[in-house]
Amino acid sequence: MPASSALDPALFVAGPERDPRFVVKERWIECENYPDGHPLHQVQFVHRQMNEEVVGLECSARCLSDFPDAEWELRMWLARQCADEARHGHMFRRLLESLGGHVGQFPVLDFQYRIINKAETLVGRLTIQNRTFEAGGLDAVSWVADEVRASGDALLADFFDSQLADEILHVRFANEWVRRAIRDDPRALLRMGSVMRQAAIAFGQVMGSEGTEGVSYPTDEQARIEAGFTPEEARFAREIATRAARAQDGHGKP
Repeated sequence: MPASSALDPALFVAGPERDPRFVVKERWIECENYPDGHPLHQVQFVHRQMNEEVVGLECSARCLSDFPDAEWELRMWLARQCADEARHGHMFRRLLESLGGHVGQFPVLDFQYRIINKAETLVGRLTIQNRTFEAGGLDAVSWVADEVRASGDALLADFFDSQLADEILHVRFANEWVRRAIRDDPRALLRMGSVMRQAAIAFGQVMGSEGTEGVSYPTDEQARIEAGFTPEEARFAREIATRAARAQDGHGKP
């Protein structure tokens, strides 16, 4: 997609409010994306993660407000997710400031909020937020934790391990409730497929090839199984990631 392309408004809702410290962009290419090795690369990464945790909090809170008749147990899980995401946001802010950064230092994206809340059903939102975005985050956080630990920073590795433990719970409760919804109404599976197709198109418009080329993480099959995916689903995710990595390296096709 050319850099000048605009997003299709039919695929997104309006973004969340941000105070004047933040500059919000619509597409990845419009942000300041520093490469590995740049002095600001890690600072920008932490700043982006901080904002994404706030977005996760906002999406879970919207589920509570938009679906007040959801079962009490599910509402409690969503409330816990709100608390977890708030704690993660504070953790990343402290880390950001320890690196010499500050809130609002870099432009941010809110595409997760705009894509997730486009779904009109609770099962649709759980499918996009928890079973897709956060499930992908399991692989990323696990990889970052291992890399940081290998570098000798055990304290920072513990930071990411604690985040991973929370994300596993978020994905697991969504998996349980989505499967229950399908069991109660098999047509929910078709609706989920439609929601995911729209979300994938919207994600592609935000990130473009610029934001996805060269970005892949090894699949943490054990974390995905702990998060409620079946072994077959975890293996399938690994196969997809492996094919994508080979395609990026020029050794195969996706």
